[in-house]
Amino acid sequence: MAGQHFEVDYGDLVATNAYAQGGSTLTYEITKGALTGNTATVGFEWHHLFGRSYAISWQEADGSTVVHIDDFEAGRSLAFFTTPDGQFFRLEGSLRPLNVASGN
Repeated sequence: MAGQHFEVDYGDLVATNAYAQGGSTLTYEITKGALTGNTATVGFEWHHLFGRSYAISWQEADGSTVVHIDDFEAGRSLAFFTTPDGQFFRLEGSLRPLNVASGN
């Protein structure tokens, strides 16, 4: 997915994930929900599971940890994250590619 942009929609939280061409960093931006406007570029690791499904993980500067199980073929995303104070969240939603040139 290197060099591509995707939108993940978990209902109460929507974000864009832009995977750098080199495949080792991504930039995310929260576009809907309580954290709207949060953005960061993070180093990440991805591991191929099967087909076009990947486990993608990173740690944010504040110590939060994030793991996605993203199925790019089926357009589904599972996300699991912990906050610095130890709260644990599980999200499930849709995943769609964005055409950056046209803005959608």
